[in-house]
Amino acid sequence: MFRGIDEVDWASLRHANGSAEDVPGLLRGLASADPSERQTALDGMYGAVHHQGDVYDSTLACVPFLLALAAREEVRDRAEVLELLVSIGDIGDARDDLAASVRAALRAHSDVFVRLAGDADAGVRRMVPGALVRFLDRPARVLALVRERITVERDDRVLLALAESLGLFARRHRLTDDAHAAEAVRLLTELSGPPYGPGLRIAALGQLAGCAPDRLPADLVPAVVGLLRDRSGQRTRAGHPYDGPGPDTLAGRLLRLRPSDEEGSRLLRTLHSALGSRVPDRVALLCGQLTSPDPLDRCNGVWMTAGLLREWRTGGAQPVTLIGNQLGAEEGRLHDAAVAVLVELFELAAPAADHLHALVTYRPELRVRHGERGAALGGPLRALAGTGDTRAAPVLAEVLAGPVVPDDLGLVIPHLGRAAVPLAPALRRRLARVPLDASGIHERAVPLLSALAALGDVASVPAVLRLLRGMPDGLRRRDTVTEAAVAALGAFGDAAREAAPDLRGLLETDCAVAAADALWSVTGDAEAVLPVLLRELTGSGSGRRRRAAAVLGRLGPAARPALPGLRELAGSGDAWGRATAACAVWRTTGEPERFLPSLRSTWAEHPRTRRTIVECVSALGPAGAPLHDALRAELASPRRHRTDPGGYGIHEDLGLLRVCREALAGQGPR
Repeated sequence: MFRGIDEVDWASLRHANGSAEDVPGLLRGLASADPSERQTALDGMYGAVHHQGDVYDSTLACVPFLLALAAREEVRDRAEVLELLVSIGDIGDARDDLAASVRAALRAHSDVFVRLAGDADAGVRRMVPGALVRFLDRPARVLALVRERITVERDDRVLLALAESLGLFARRHRLTDDAHAAEAVRLLTELSGPPYGPGLRIAALGQLAGCAPDRLPADLVPAVVGLLRDRSGQRTRAGHPYDGPGPDTLAGRLLRLRPSDEEGSRLLRTLHSALGSRVPDRVALLCGQLTSPDPLDRCNGVWMTAGLLREWRTGGAQPVTLIGNQLGAEEGRLHDAAVAVLVELFELAAPAADHLHALVTYRPELRVRHGERGAALGGPLRALAGTGDTRAAPVLAEVLAGPVVPDDLGLVIPHLGRAAVPLAPALRRRLARVPLDASGIHERAVPLLSALAALGDVASVPAVLRLLRGMPDGLRRRDTVTEAAVAALGAFGDAAREAAPDLRGLLETDCAVAAADALWSVTGDAEAVLPVLLRELTGSGSGRRRRAAAVLGRLGPAARPALPGLRELAGSGDAWGRATAACAVWRTTGEPERFLPSLRSTWAEHPRTRRTIVECVSALGPAGAPLHDALRAELASPRRHRTDPGGYGIHEDLGLLRVCREALAGQGPR
């Protein structure tokens, strides 16, 4: 296996962590009889030799030894070695010489994969079809091998891999080798019908959706839902019941948030991904998943609803209602998944609000979650507040009056608007009691400051000033707390005039831009803030320059002395900085000047800048009309402008749409 390994000058080769002199040890570790040593070696390969999908000269040098490992029956975990090889060679459209050399080395040894097609180890056989499609440059031979394996294979997971390989084959060859691609589609069409099992038929339909959607049946969704029911019935009869609650620990919760039916999850994810913009079909499929008798199918449906709504703006009401129905499940995987998804949907979770309210009303123990790092607001209450449902306010009031108040409670207050005003006195009292020298002052104070700022609670000015004046130097994350306090004072406007001296005192600190912003809001004193903002605008650090430009835009005509610097920034630097500076020029002069084409291109090419641009258009009122067409197009688009994981993209997108509507209705801030 390792013949010639010591003849390679590994010290002269590189990987992600530097010298590759440790690679021989990793390769030998893959052949170890000790499972933990094999796992450590595999982790090392992915962490260094194939770090984040990259390849290095050491990766190329590893290929012969990895192939030798995969070919030796006595080596354990050969399937994982094959998976690593496929990943190393599957580098998409990479065209650099090193990537091409790696791919060529695997193609030159494709006979290894051919010999392993009928290996006794089902895990090995599962990895081989994808390798054959990628590295065997004889399409007819690939199809013959796959066809042969389909007729003799009895392992369901290997059959699924064979179906996936046919889809990959068809997609790779449809433009250059139509005859062979057509044969792969024909085989998939056969696999999508009887007498094959439900899992394999779903897999084949998912591949057809991606490579030959015209071959899909007209009744695709009902057919898939029926097959899903059949598959679930087989799994239940085979003795794979739904898991129970499990331990209420961080590890336990994370485990429950993973799909326990990994295979089913992959089958349906593949189909959803291939259906793409066919949102009505995907919604109907989700409804079928979410009404399945099998909790595992419903759990997969919950997660896939989140995937749909992260990308698309329409069709969420019915699936979200069905997710709400899952909240009655016992404390386990399905319940936790439903709560986690509803939390990230914010106002889109409104169809489930009744279920959420019932949960926090009749199960008060779910209002606060106690963990290893202290108390946090319970998921059901966070989700209810995130919808903006006013019924969350009285429940939050009860939590505030209870013995344990989570530090993060303040973060949900802005979602409730004026309904949360009655909570202001309790929030204010908590802020006034935060120890000024506490190491965790950031976690305790910032959510409260955010909440009181959103409520415009001017009565909290003394409590905010107490923080600003009393925090000792050297406190962890002191500047973050200072900026949150300053932002709150700015939100209070003229009512915070007593804070003006404190804000002026911060103009020569690292919090200068935030202090200038707040001082302008409180006093309107352009002479005090302009020198600071001009200094920051021409200083170092793109983030500080951009923030200074944003504040200068708020000054309007009073920022005319800054126009040369703003114009310079608008013509150079990163996209966000350019957009912010161009908007500031527009707000200062009343004209977009030469930057209107730039703003349009930045809007189209850099979606993260859209909120900055639309807030400028909103503030301009009628003068923002030259970009109103972009706002109308945004409101008409079915696709979200960002698809960030974890719900942040949904939150940002909902905010963008709200400001677009306000700008077009002439209701934006001036």
